[in-house]
Amino acid sequence: MANKGNKKRRQFSLEEKMKVVEAVDSGKRKGDVAKEFGITPSTLSTFLKDRAKFEEKVRKASVGPQRKRMRNALYDDIDKAVFAWFQEIHAKNILVTGSVIRKKALNLANMLGYDNFQASVGWLNRFRDRHGIALNAVCREDGDRLMNGLGIDKVNEWHAGEIIKLIADYSPDDIFNADEAGVFFQLLPQHTLAAKGDHCRGGKKAKQRLTALFCCNASGTEKMRPLIVGRSPSPHCFKNVHSLPCDYRANQWALMTQDLFNEWLMQVDARMKRAERRILLLIDNCSAHNMLPRLERIQVGYLPSNCTAVLQPLNLGIIHTMKMLYRSHLLKQILFKLSGNKDQEKVDIKQAIDMIAAAWWSVKQSTVVKCWQKAGIIPMEFTDSDAEMVAKEPDIAIEKLWHSVAVATCVPNEVNFQDFVTADDNLIISQELVDTEIIQGMVTGKNTGEAGSEDEEDDVSLPEQPKITITEAISSVQKLRQFLSTCAGVPDAVFGQLNGIDEYLMKRVIQSLTDSQITDFLQAK
Repeated sequence: MANKGNKKRRQFSLEEKMKVVEAVDSGKRKGDVAKEFGITPSTLSTFLKDRAKFEEKVRKASVGPQRKRMRNALYDDIDKAVFAWFQEIHAKNILVTGSVIRKKALNLANMLGYDNFQASVGWLNRFRDRHGIALNAVCREDGDRLMNGLGIDKVNEWHAGEIIKLIADYSPDDIFNADEAGVFFQLLPQHTLAAKGDHCRGGKKAKQRLTALFCCNASGTEKMRPLIVGRSPSPHCFKNVHSLPCDYRANQWALMTQDLFNEWLMQVDARMKRAERRILLLIDNCSAHNMLPRLERIQVGYLPSNCTAVLQPLNLGIIHTMKMLYRSHLLKQILFKLSGNKDQEKVDIKQAIDMIAAAWWSVKQSTVVKCWQKAGIIPMEFTDSDAEMVAKEPDIAIEKLWHSVAVATCVPNEVNFQDFVTADDNLIISQELVDTEIIQGMVTGKNTGEAGSEDEEDDVSLPEQPKITITEAISSVQKLRQFLSTCAGVPDAVFGQLNGIDEYLMKRVIQSLTDSQITDFLQAK
């Protein structure tokens, strides 16, 4: 009996508990699972009963998967504030030691009004255990070393080793890259110089920007629906709008946050689960990507820090092409209004979203594949000269369009179309917290990513768009078909797209009539 009383109780980490639950979910008998992991049936039942608790903890990345207990910290708000600061610093490749964390904890505790808190070594060890932090792995490469000799060596090492292992089990159709881009959606050609190099860290210009998340695969066969982040949750231009060509979210900075990125990841993971697919997702280590949820169908691979300029396919021309197409849409609108002597109106968020989505879907498969090849992730299949010939003709047309608008709007001679396209390339795209924002979140309990109010959208004063009936829409399609019949050389694809729109509208009408007739019949009975 004495020996039995002295038997050491085994502690299980959250990772071990999740493996036990997954074994049961896979269809194995509970008795067999208990024997496999060396646990009693009652312990297995406890794991299954509590699964929601620890799955939620890990999904929100609030604790490390190696942690064995879920007890909250004594000073829970200090713990949360220090961890929020740590995430931000960790994403910026800044050296963090135990003493640095202890000093920051004392500083944040003082700001929170705690005079008796002591950031002891014991507190530090418990903090590390709670969040699964290994301090010996925190020191990363200095950002100023981008693509010097050390950076090139890192790229070559990644090409020769890690990426080969990552992509070994995936086809190009199942290898994806996701990245964000900032867009000054109302930028006019004559204001290019004023916007060039602006990081837009907040203030009035935050109302004039959007952040867009793009994702595509290595074969160029699949581009995911964009996620666009604005400042207003319900812009005036969204009235009577029930469908958008993208996903739209909002916060007060119009920036990507961990919560938004993780929400998007979980949605993609759910889609892959329904499709019975497994994919590899390559991303950079910006602060919004730093603490990921638990994923079932997505393997995440991080690109080497400070090397994304030469390793991230979306950064190697795909996003640039999207911006080039977006800005060419803007130029066409400007030229059309100038030709009709119409006043220039600011682009609203709805129009910007439509044009960004249209530009994204218009990026050619050959462009996507070329950028993946340039990153060295998939083998070369065609030469650069072939790609240049494909892009040459549209470039000439865009340059002519730029020249016409530049002359009409008095754009300085030193500004060219590429300046217009790249004017917002330096926009920050993810949230960066400062101590006061961290403390505000702890004290008030508010989400620091709360969206701006609808009333704050004073940068656009366009009249409310009238609701268009389906009869008016069908009539417009008929008029458009009549107009095209008077034009020479209209591509068959244009008529095909028009037929698709006509078919969709007629299907809506027939469905509505059928439903109303059935309702009338039932009421008559």
